[in-house]
Amino acid sequence: MITYNQSLNEMIMDILDNNSVRGFTKWEDVQGRGTKKGEPHYGSHAWPSKNICIIAVVEPEKATVVIEKLNSLNKNAEKQGLTVYVWDVYQGV
Repeated sequence: MITYNQSLNEMIMDILDNNSVRGFTKWEDVQGRGTKKGEPHYGSHAWPSKNICIIAVVEPEKATVVIEKLNSLNKNAEKQGLTVYVWDVYQGV
């Protein structure tokens, strides 16, 4: 799961496209704030930006590469807000 400031959307999508991550679900206009750094993203007058959230199921080998690229992007835009969460997934149906 990737949560990030809307300003990073094009770069995030490029990372997913360039690493053949096809299947995902994307939520736009997500509100939130980081635990340590950055500004809130509430879509309000005081805090106008918003977040986007993408959830994708990716093979472990591919996930490692994608996470490295996302971490590199985050280092260059740390105050914008970018967080990646990883957990094991099992298909039920």
